[in-house]
Amino acid sequence: MSVTIKQVALEAGVSISTVSRVLNSSGPAAKATCDTVRGVAERLGYVPNATAQGLVRSRTDAIGVVLPFLTGEFYPELVRGLDLAAQASDRHLVLLSSHNTPADTEHALRAMYGRVDGLVVMAPAVPLDSVAAALTPDLPVVLLNAPAEGHAFDVLSTDAYGGTRLAVKHLIDLGHRRIACLAGEESNHDAELRLTAWRNVLTEHGLPSPEDFVLRGDFSRESGVEVGSRLAELVFTPDGPTAAFASSDYMAMGAILALAKAGLTVPEDIALASFDDIPSAAYFNPPLTTVHPYTQDLGSLAAEWLFDRLAAEVPAPPRQQVLPVRLEVRVSSGSSR
Repeated sequence: MSVTIKQVALEAGVSISTVSRVLNSSGPAAKATCDTVRGVAERLGYVPNATAQGLVRSRTDAIGVVLPFLTGEFYPELVRGLDLAAQASDRHLVLLSSHNTPADTEHALRAMYGRVDGLVVMAPAVPLDSVAAALTPDLPVVLLNAPAEGHAFDVLSTDAYGGTRLAVKHLIDLGHRRIACLAGEESNHDAELRLTAWRNVLTEHGLPSPEDFVLRGDFSRESGVEVGSRLAELVFTPDGPTAAFASSDYMAMGAILALAKAGLTVPEDIALASFDDIPSAAYFNPPLTTVHPYTQDLGSLAAEWLFDRLAAEVPAPPRQQVLPVRLEVRVSSGSSR
């Protein structure tokens, strides 16, 4: 059983409030009293209750992070950036998954109240109204990869639109004129930005973007296998695509497996470019040409923005920023068929 503050007070022969003042440095106390209290606390192995201390001091030294998922390769990179910034500021993270649904997102956000000083939230597949309804004005929030209009939150995003343009333009420069899109869900803000960019680049170059070239999944490997099977069917048609842009690396990986099952090889039979540059993208077979979004930097900057909010004496206007990306050219886009 853990030692309580009452036990420390009894052993030291002082009041509970005195123990609290000494251990929290929140009020005056004689040096002898301080030495006695700290000595007893150390000898008994007393560990202060962080939640109770946070209530007393009106801060917890923790930031909450709500993400669609905590698994895979993309989200751990994001968390790594957040954690590095938190460590540098002597804070820690409280992580929760929203499971990519409005109801679970609301539950996760409400579960953070009283436990954290501010929030970093990524919920691109959840309507912003649902996110806003679960937040309170007194809790600083930084949204990641969310629409920047129609609300008063700080928004930090990777350039989903610009990155997709880089990838599709790369395929066009290789000589491709019929390029498919392995798109994400319609409800996903990022997915729609990437799909819009694909359409616009093709239109600007006078190239077709037929609806049957849009194959929707959900950014997962499993959906990549499904849309990859449909992509294989299109490739075998007379005017089928010679290249494809996948909205995520996982979808690209799943599609490559499905294409191989259909007897097609990347990039010899169809070229492929994607988005995310997750750690395994460079080691997949073939290595993926993909957009690198500086995911770890996104996490670090989001935490720093939140710390700025917490330190500000006067509320500042909301900030919006889109972080640049780069294209990593590897083997998967090598076909110039």
